[in-house]
Amino acid sequence: MTNTASQESAVYGLTGRDLYTRLLRHVTPYWRMFALAVGAMVILAGTEPALPMLLKPTLDGSFVEKDLQSVGLMAGLIIALFVIRGAATFATTMALTWVGGRVVMDLRNQMFDKLVSLPSAYYDNHASGTLISKVTFDATQVTEAASNVLLVLVRDTLSIIGLLAWMFYLQWQLTLIAFVTAPIIVLFVKYFSARLRLMSHRLQESMGDVTHVLEEAIDGQHVVRSFGGEPYEKGRFANTVEQVRRFQLKFMAASTANSPVAQVVISVALAIILILAAHLSATDEITIGGFVSFFAAMALLFSPIKRLTGVNGLLQRGIAAAASVFALVDEASEADRGTQNIGRARGRLEFRDIGFTYGSGEEPALDHVSITVEPGETLALVGHSGSGKSTLAMLVPRFYVLDEGSILL
Repeated sequence: MTNTASQESAVYGLTGRDLYTRLLRHVTPYWRMFALAVGAMVILAGTEPALPMLLKPTLDGSFVEKDLQSVGLMAGLIIALFVIRGAATFATTMALTWVGGRVVMDLRNQMFDKLVSLPSAYYDNHASGTLISKVTFDATQVTEAASNVLLVLVRDTLSIIGLLAWMFYLQWQLTLIAFVTAPIIVLFVKYFSARLRLMSHRLQESMGDVTHVLEEAIDGQHVVRSFGGEPYEKGRFANTVEQVRRFQLKFMAASTANSPVAQVVISVALAIILILAAHLSATDEITIGGFVSFFAAMALLFSPIKRLTGVNGLLQRGIAAAASVFALVDEASEADRGTQNIGRARGRLEFRDIGFTYGSGEEPALDHVSITVEPGETLALVGHSGSGKSTLAMLVPRFYVLDEGSILL
């Protein structure tokens, strides 16, 4: 794996909030569709507490008041509620997919624009497979993670607030028990956050390694076959994909560990609430409809809390992918100073005491070299591999910038 550039390290040091704020700026041009998605999420979240709210008058009217007319009305409202819920789900999914596709396209275009404007020295320090992985894999990871995180944070947070508000209205003493579980869950989420981000970074880097090894094996197939390098390349590729498998397993272990812990804590709270609710029902402090409505709300509360505790894995993956994408976008482009048209040159080329050292090298590739090529003259450069022949040729079109000396045309 190649060394990470300093610029990339700087971007990786940004907080998750900074990266998502920057990503949000890419969403701004599509704010209408984004607003539609958020609005549909709000409606979808509102249908969660609406169901237990309708259950209370339905059951009380059916078993206590024997009011069949109101029961029929409530049944119709429940059907309408699910129609609205289905429409909101469809609108949310389509709007987020549309916005996500646009943002991915914009990010990929920005990354490609940057790739074609970077200096040659950048490519010397970065494997092509890693760069391809950034454009193809990381850009998609950013929008997928961001869309899922947004969906969970907006829809499920509002659902939890609505369900808790209804539970407080029905029986505030029982609802307080649910709040005891929150600090415990938060502690576990914080514990796994750092490991999730680390595993996500390593997973993305290993995916870049797979692309790099695969590309080298395909491009150099003739060399591999000529020297009998098939066993070596097979072992190299197998080790790389095994590394990806290990990082995926570690990431999933850290990611899924949040939910089981949260579920155990919540199940204990549910058992306590069930016992207390049974006592309240026996003393007529809560009606049958209220009892069922409370537990319906509590049951509906379980899924959004589970998704909310699992959102950290998505968040960390999105942060890692966003850091990788913006590290490339923020790389300094090669300065374009070739804007002066000198007309037709006479053809005399002079290398005057030039010196050049590659960024990662200690020994100079060229040291105090002076050559003059007259118009119409043919010059042959002869030397062993690594003696600077290709370097000298690449200095003419200014693929690299001299450390010392000058080239005159």
